[in-house]
Amino acid sequence: MKEKKVTSQTKISKKALLEGAVDAAYAAGKIIRKHFKSNRLRIKEKSGNQGLVTNADMEAEKAAIHILKKCEPRFGLLTEETNSEGRQKEGQRGMWILDPLDGTTNFIHRFPMFCVTIAAVIENEIEVGVTYHPILDELYTAIRKKGAFVNGTRMQVSETKNMSNALFTTGFAYSARNLLSTEMSTFEKVSMVARAVRRPGSAALDLAYTARGVFDGFWERHLSPWDMAAGALLVRESGGKVTDFSGEPFQVYDKEILASNSPLHLPLIKLI
Repeated sequence: MKEKKVTSQTKISKKALLEGAVDAAYAAGKIIRKHFKSNRLRIKEKSGNQGLVTNADMEAEKAAIHILKKCEPRFGLLTEETNSEGRQKEGQRGMWILDPLDGTTNFIHRFPMFCVTIAAVIENEIEVGVTYHPILDELYTAIRKKGAFVNGTRMQVSETKNMSNALFTTGFAYSARNLLSTEMSTFEKVSMVARAVRRPGSAALDLAYTARGVFDGFWERHLSPWDMAAGALLVRESGGKVTDFSGEPFQVYDKEILASNSPLHLPLIKLI
């Protein structure tokens, strides 16, 4: 990506933001693929029972941040591992929200369901979303009001209208093990009426697959912006619906998300 001089008055180009996010996702993905094939993975437990982190997470995040800062240095950074600046601050034009490796536990165990996910947010509005599955080389992209794509092909949510024909997906957070009985109860209620429910272990990919029409809906509690931001835009731009559990429109700093193809949204809300 060609570096250009940026001033505070330069207009923000969503196309340029998307290009920067794609470059960053590819750079992080290259590092992740390298470590996926390596036997030299260093693994640490995060403090406060917040999950695992590896040298692959850290190296991928560093590479992505380097590119994102060049693309739009006027943006703040909200990332999972090292640079949690919080919400957009005065003087910042927007925020980069990044998870360099969503699905770290899967990655450690060589279960190939993990991804890089990046969003560009301006005044709390998700403008650009990118999710990259480095093992399958699948790139999911969206610009607000411009549609969503996988490897350049436009995506559309599923057309499933009956719960009995639906395939849903969900996840259980590390920090919510005291709520496991609640999670399992919800899982059971949905499983009783749906064709099936899956739990792959990457919220960002769950949302990308919902946008693509693989899953008919997804829900999860106790998430962070970097888990949901890009994926929420993918679902919206693929014709789906994204809310919190009460049905209110999803906001980027919410802690829960319910995304669906739209016809199944209300039935799913009633169950969870």
